[in-house]
Amino acid sequence: MWVFGYGSLLWNPGFNYQHYKLARLKGYRRSFCMSSIHHRGTVKDPGLVLALDKSEGSECYGLAFYVAPENEQQTLEYLRERELISSAYLEINVEIADADGVTDPAVTYVIDQNHVQYCAGLALPRQAEIISTAVGDRGHNAEYLFNTVDKLKALDIRDAELEWLERDVRRILDANISIGGYTKSHGAEQ
Repeated sequence: MWVFGYGSLLWNPGFNYQHYKLARLKGYRRSFCMSSIHHRGTVKDPGLVLALDKSEGSECYGLAFYVAPENEQQTLEYLRERELISSAYLEINVEIADADGVTDPAVTYVIDQNHVQYCAGLALPRQAEIISTAVGDRGHNAEYLFNTVDKLKALDIRDAELEWLERDVRRILDANISIGGYTKSHGAEQ
């Protein structure tokens, strides 16, 4: 079984896998289009998390993790508990391709565009404002963004929107001197 990761699964998969490879998924784009009321925000002060948003002509680069048959059920249970905390994500099977054009079926999680937590279309400056202040049970929303951008850069995957958001959130945090463990020294954790 392959699992396609595009956000926090890139840097924190949380399940056993045998190996991974860079992969591309057509027809979807990575986007901060899901309001987070658990992991990176609260009902009162929602954050934003990444989701795969269906979009004709788009493609998303990420990692495909290969899970051995004996670990498939345990992995699916873990992912469902983690990703389906609300019904905003849908678990679907997709076809991914690697750099050599080899295709494989994979499990991934996409946004339900009819769900109340779907919030596509927010301007990037507004996204940066939300991400710079939101905190949920898994930590600061800014940390989620920074970890994702750092991993994408390490994988040599460019995402102009996320890189812009990283710069702007760091600017906002710098302007606020200190917020939730991030300091003026460009977001270094204390």
